Amino acid sequence: MTSPDFALTFEDDFSGPELHPGRWLPHYLPQWASREASAARYALPGTGLHLQITEDQPPWNPAFDGALRVSSVQTGCSAGPVGSAVGQHRFHPGLRVTEAQPETWLYTPQYGRLEVALRADLPPGYLGAFWMIGVEREPGQSGEICVCEVFGHERGPDAFRVHFGVKPIHDPALTLDMRDALIPGSPADLHVYSAEWTPHDVTFRVDGGVVGRVPQSPAYPMQLMLNIYELPHLLPGSERRGPWPKTLEVAWVRGWQRVTAEFRGALGFPGRL
Repeated sequence: MTSPDFALTFEDDFSGPELHPGRWLPHYLPQWASREASAARYALPGTGLHLQITEDQPPWNPAFDGALRVSSVQTGCSAGPVGSAVGQHRFHPGLRVTEAQPETWLYTPQYGRLEVALRADLPPGYLGAFWMIGVEREPGQSGEICVCEVFGHERGPDAFRVHFGVKPIHDPALTLDMRDALIPGSPADLHVYSAEWTPHDVTFRVDGGVVGRVPQSPAYPMQLMLNIYELPHLLPGSERRGPWPKTLEVAWVRGWQRVTAEFRGALGFPGRL
């Protein structure tokens, strides 16, 4: 996407030999487990990021998330002291911080367009997702924008289903509004999923075409979450099976900010909008 109304503020094509430490934290909500337990499995072949679930990978948080396995990268992290209930994306009321985390803000936009290009060639029981969560500088700032969820069991010979929308989590100003659309083609092919987030609504697109608009909007900065899950309740026969690893191939991630008069002035852009 190129447009005079937007300026590129974040981009990663994962072409380097290592994950960029100024862009990504290779862990999944480490405050509720540990850095070791939540560490992502991934490869960087020079043509994108391959997020993986491996055969020897243990569940990330058995006490509160059962046998779920996940490899994730995120662009922020914040939590309270060990033993407290203060932390981002508190998905269970019994969660307590088990490992202190340094406050980390790598990319936390408020409004704009967020895009990912990925291939989700996944079997049943696996999910590829790109989403955003509130940075939670205040407890209510916890909403979620789900740019895309692609489940391995929701694919046919000619089309596949993508889920998107807004979740309140603990934000009283939001309501649950998740939707889905049938997309022609295969999830194993490269598709671009995006969300255009304004103060009033969020518009979702796949390959440039609008698939839905949610008429509500989290009103605070959010961080990016990019991951592959193994979902035990969706595994055929509840059994883990090869071949290994299971892989979500991410070609690139981009963030765009709408160009306002103030934004142009801050960057030294001449003229008026």
